[in-house]
Amino acid sequence: MEGSISSEEFTFRDKVRKFVREDLNPISLQVETSGEIPATLVDKMRELGLFGLSIPEKYGGLGLSTLGEILVYEELTQTNACYRSRIGTSNSIGSMGILFDGTTNQKQAYLPRIANGEWTAAFALTEPDAGSDAANIKCLANLEGEHWILNGTKQFITNGDCADVITTLAVTDEEKRARGGVTAFIIERDFPGLSVSPPDRKMGIRGSHTNELVFRNCRVPKDNVIGGNSMVGEGFKTAMRVLDKGRLTMGACALGASQKLLDDCSVRIKSLIRSGKSRDDLQAAQFSLADMATEIFAARRMLYDTARLRDSGKNVTQEASMVKLFCTEMASRIADRAMDIFGDEGYLTKSQIEMYLRDVRLYRIFEGTSEIQRMVIARNFLLDLCFLCLVFCVYVFDFLVSGVWFVGDLMCVEGHRARRIVITVNLSIRSAQRPTLLTLRTIYPDT
Repeated sequence: MEGSISSEEFTFRDKVRKFVREDLNPISLQVETSGEIPATLVDKMRELGLFGLSIPEKYGGLGLSTLGEILVYEELTQTNACYRSRIGTSNSIGSMGILFDGTTNQKQAYLPRIANGEWTAAFALTEPDAGSDAANIKCLANLEGEHWILNGTKQFITNGDCADVITTLAVTDEEKRARGGVTAFIIERDFPGLSVSPPDRKMGIRGSHTNELVFRNCRVPKDNVIGGNSMVGEGFKTAMRVLDKGRLTMGACALGASQKLLDDCSVRIKSLIRSGKSRDDLQAAQFSLADMATEIFAARRMLYDTARLRDSGKNVTQEASMVKLFCTEMASRIADRAMDIFGDEGYLTKSQIEMYLRDVRLYRIFEGTSEIQRMVIARNFLLDLCFLCLVFCVYVFDFLVSGVWFVGDLMCVEGHRARRIVITVNLSIRSAQRPTLLTLRTIYPDT
């Protein structure tokens, strides 16, 4: 079936599950305390091929489908979230821009080294005054000879201190901005003018570092524009394609954490029953367990179906935002219920419940906040409403005007893609009983 997972992907999922159980989970608290993933574990991640999950086999990766990759992230987030962050950032948002829109030379130069774990990738979009809204970034790039000169600041960049290559968004035309004035660049760590701050001190996901990147007259060769010179100004589209994928993986992370909390709560309630607690005394806990299981079931269906749609070639911008919104908000609710079920014990570090409570809160911020997702979703529906209003106005105009051609060309940026609407109307007098010809065409770019 189109979009279904292969037996090889199931087999690999099982390998990852074993790796989580035997290698990652036993030192989860150690990593949380130290804030560092041991180098030996990173080497094992490389050996498993975890740094090349979504990179095609011809570039040295595993070439998993979207659904296959999601199953892996589900497993990786049933322990300390920093493991997934170390791998996933390089896999998805860090390298996908190069894979989607890079030139042949760019793909051959960077993707094999990222896939085998030799290089780590990062994605630099977020800015102090723009958040994760790509349309409002202020980092500027000006062309001087054979180099682009970048100036600006990016913050909260995952893998910022260990990244060898960074996909970076900068404004190359201040008037056009998101409508053709944002460009995506490949920045290497040793480019002059790039500095990296010490790791941020964070509430959660402490084993994965985020950093501030500062560009001061950073010199970037023209060849490092993703897609080459023809893609100058098209970086917004690249970024949005990357974020569509990233938002699905965030949904998978939230789902994995939620499933782990559900399993732990189930064990907790069973142990209380065995210790002498009556089922009546635990009725509230049982009801919470039922609510958790129901939400997880709905989230999993939502996530898997959207992943299948993406694998079949469908545009899932709106669906990805819905998945990210629902799954991450759900994870926060489930973590809160888990804390209630565990009580005082859940407040202790050794239970790891408090770790999940802190970690899943960040999922609502990564890859665009819940508010941004709501804006993306709402814009799609409001745009459809504008369509209806426009058609109504055209037909009213038809009563008043004869033999007039109306041609309109509207551009609307809706969340993660530009939508071009072309309207051609032939208006004629109704009394002449000649039909009105109305043609509405909606053209979606390949984003």
